[in-house]
Amino acid sequence: MKITKIESLTFDRLPRLLLVRVHTDEGIIGLGETYDKVPGSLGALHGTLAPILLGNDPRDIERLWNFSFDTILYHGFAGAELRALSAVEIALWDILGKSLGTPVYRLLGGAVRDRISTYNTCIGHGAYNDFERWHKDAGDLALELREQGIHGVKIWPFDKYSERNLGQSIFSEEIERGLEPVRSIRNAVGNDFRIGIECHFRFNRAAMEQICYALEPYNIYFIEEVLRAPNIEEIKRLSEKTRIPIVGSETLLSRWQMRDWIASAASQIVMTDVAWTGGIAETKRLASMAEAFGLPLVLHNAGGPISHAANLHVAANIPNLFEMETVRAFYRTYFGELTDLDVQIVDGHTALPTDRPGLGIDLNPDLWQRDDVRIQISEGEGKAVGVRTMGDSWSKPDIRL
Repeated sequence: MKITKIESLTFDRLPRLLLVRVHTDEGIIGLGETYDKVPGSLGALHGTLAPILLGNDPRDIERLWNFSFDTILYHGFAGAELRALSAVEIALWDILGKSLGTPVYRLLGGAVRDRISTYNTCIGHGAYNDFERWHKDAGDLALELREQGIHGVKIWPFDKYSERNLGQSIFSEEIERGLEPVRSIRNAVGNDFRIGIECHFRFNRAAMEQICYALEPYNIYFIEEVLRAPNIEEIKRLSEKTRIPIVGSETLLSRWQMRDWIASAASQIVMTDVAWTGGIAETKRLASMAEAFGLPLVLHNAGGPISHAANLHVAANIPNLFEMETVRAFYRTYFGELTDLDVQIVDGHTALPTDRPGLGIDLNPDLWQRDDVRIQISEGEGKAVGVRTMGDSWSKPDIRL
């Protein structure tokens, strides 16, 4: 089997999404995805990765990943190139599963749980404007979510107060206003409903200590991205000052960036994103590394349906899963426009992946008739067929793109 074509799909009305189809000479097509900052990943996919992947056996996932990673490592790997590689790697697992007639999670070692715990990140899209609603009446939104089987939310009520002076301080009255949606949720649904607070690394540690202290009486489930991820020592100092578990960081990509964070015990909970950090196998490696230090892992999942499917397979398999993030405003709207993926939340959990081969997800046949779809294709023999290491490549200077 060999890769004959790498195809990307982007959408004017869904500008955060980059879907990937990896075609083979046996007719099997693998689906992958990355999201956010799409133009850079699109360029990396077709300009750097496709020429060295075409012509190779897609089932050699580890070899292709390592060679691609070594190639992009020369010029800074942890950005557009790694996001593009994540999308391709997900597609390669889809191909492998389809070729063997088995779902990806079984290839990873099978399921360790019978359902997957999840919370709702309150982003808005289409008819589900959860972002606006938690600003106006977070308690009313929480009541509705609970009726739909969703038992937790993530909101970011303090972000806007960082704009006054680039997050260098926060006033008492700003903290009080930031607490309003938290109080509204607690008054509406009580103490059992989980509340996560996203901070998007907007403040310094001094301000974050004040925010954490003010949040502690409200039984906060976790607080996320408290400071910029490279500031590991500052984050660790903050984690030692608060009873609220700290989560981080999806902005650290691959095991090499996450290694020091985990080893230094910067936070009580680790987070990573399958569609950013290198794909399915790299996420499993990160989870195993965190498990060795006794740390649970959150799967950051704020992308599209293929990324969601990939997260399901990893979530089914890794022993130290804390939560898998979901976004109601996405899976209730455009997921169904693009794919046949059906997401149902029952009693705070989503189901394991189906036993369909690969990722268990297909694109809708009418996708190509959308008036906003843009398709780009790379095909041909490829420039690195059979090349196993960067050492092999020095005799072929044309593949070092």
